[in-house]
Order: sequence, then C-alpha cells, then structure tokens
Amino acid sequence: MLQENWTTIKEFILVGFPDLDPKYYGLVSTTFFFVYVTTVVGNCVLVILFVKEHSLQKPMYGIMFSLALSDIGFSTVALPKIIAKYWFNDEMIPFHACFMQMKLIHYFGTVSSFVLMIMALDRYLAICNPLRYSLLMTNRTILSLNGIAWLSSFIVTTVIVIHASQLPFCGPNRIIQCYCDQTSIIKLACASSSSQVVVAFILAMTVLLGPLAFIIYSYTHIIVCVMRVTSAGGRWKTFSTCSAQLCIIAIYYFPRCGVYFSNMLGVYLTPNLRLSLLIFCSVFPPFINPFIYCFRNKEINHVLNQWAEKLQMGIKSFTATSA
Repeated sequence: MLQENWTTIKEFILVGFPDLDPKYYGLVSTTFFFVYVTTVVGNCVLVILFVKEHSLQKPMYGIMFSLALSDIGFSTVALPKIIAKYWFNDEMIPFHACFMQMKLIHYFGTVSSFVLMIMALDRYLAICNPLRYSLLMTNRTILSLNGIAWLSSFIVTTVIVIHASQLPFCGPNRIIQCYCDQTSIIKLACASSSSQVVVAFILAMTVLLGPLAFIIYSYTHIIVCVMRVTSAGGRWKTFSTCSAQLCIIAIYYFPRCGVYFSNMLGVYLTPNLRLSLLIFCSVFPPFINPFIYCFRNKEINHVLNQWAEKLQMGIKSFTATSA
C-alpha cells in the first residue's frame, strides 16, 4: 500500500531524453506514432487471424497469439504517453497512474519473456524430437503454458509494485525515462531503497536470465540437430528461420540484462544511453515480431492472400450491384 502519510508527491514529470533538442520533438513523436500504429495494427491482424481461421489454431500459432497480445498490451501502455510528451508536451503523470503504468510495463514485459521461452521449447521439440512433438505440444498444453506465463507474470510484477509502494516520496519527482518503471521511480524515494533494489534485481534476473538460459540451451541443441541434416538446403532453411528469431531474442534480453547489471554493480551509464537501450529493446521487438514470426510464414501468407481475394471479390460484387 502506498505510504500516504509520508508521500507528498501528487504527480511525476517524465523527462524523457534529457539532452534531446526541442526541435527534434516532432520527429521523435512522429516516429513513435508510426511505430505504435504499425505495432498495434500488425499484431491485431495476427490476433484476428488466429481467432477466426481454424487452420491456424495450432500449438505454434497459439504461442504467437499470446506474444501478439502481450506486444499490443505493452505498446498501448508505454507508447501513447511517449507520443503525448513529445507531440503535446504532456509530461505530467499522476502519482497512482505512474505506479499503474509501472505495473503494466513490467507485466507485459515479463509475459513476453516467458512466451519467448515457450516458443523456444516448441522449436526444440519440433526440430529435435519431431516424432514426439504432436504428442507433447497440443493446444491444451500451449493453453496451460500460456496461462502459467500470464499468471506468474502477474504475481511477480505485483510483488515488485507492492514492494516499491512501501517507499515514501516527498521530494524529487522528475523521472529520467519516457514511462514509469521501477528503477527510475525508486531512485526518487525519500528513504533507503536498497532492499527494493535487491528484490527487484533478483526478480528481474529470474524472469530474464531463467528464460534466456533455457532459450540458449534449446537453440544450442537445435543447431546441433540441424548440423546433422545431410541436406544443405534443409540446414539453410532452418538456420534462416532461427537466425531471425535469435536476433530478436538478443535484442530483447541483452540490453535489459546490461542495464540491470550496471545498476546493481554501480556502472555508470549516461541517461541518454540507458534510455536508448531500454526503449530500443522494449519497442523494437513488438514492432518487428509480426514480420519475423508471422508474415514470413507460408500458412499465414496463404490465409492473408485468401482474405485479400475475398475482399476484392466483395468489392467487385458491390461495385457491379451499385452500377
């Protein structure tokens, strides 16, 4: 529970990039607006496809469905406030709204981490144990794993927020960030936040390093299995698919881990560098995920082409009727 008796701050100021020249505010806000619209539209298309198209209701697409929902959630929580700050100079956020945004930011980020681990498990079984894949990875299994990922993420982030809310806030209220996150907020506390820092670090490393270790393990075995394939074409096809996924995984995990470790070890990062790393690893994966995981997929492209043909036929029929 927030310490109302000690806390005098009613709102926070989101500073954003502290050294950004105001003449670039329009460019920054336009860029984030484009990223937001593309992210939401791309992932919403995927959600609609997975819900309405029976042929896509398979385990792998169930994982993509969960990742798309998480990406929509994270982008909708984080990006509109960034856009408002640089487009309309709206840099104020109410105290309790800031804590709610912090909760949701970490929640959707944790969900994405767990879903990427589930995706690595799916690829590991599909490539390294193909004969047992259909037995182990059923729609019910994926539903259970996704449910565990979303529920456990809620529990972990609730602990982080409750722990941070024990601190009093009575002085500085300028957050050097584009949205409210735990690390930036607890730095503004009027009391020692060492225990909050340690707890947050342990939980963050659990939800980051745990899935990352499993992902590295899975893809190492996948590479070994692929190298046993006698066909060069088969090896190249698998590597081309895995390399794109590994790039997104690296972008998602490594900058986050670097920032957390630097905070814990006292390594100084300039505010602009820290903020750039966090924004990039937070915003870019949801933006590019529909193209990496889905729109390169033959089954999804086939369904989209069918929908496009039906739409064209409907337009022609409507035009002919109107004439």
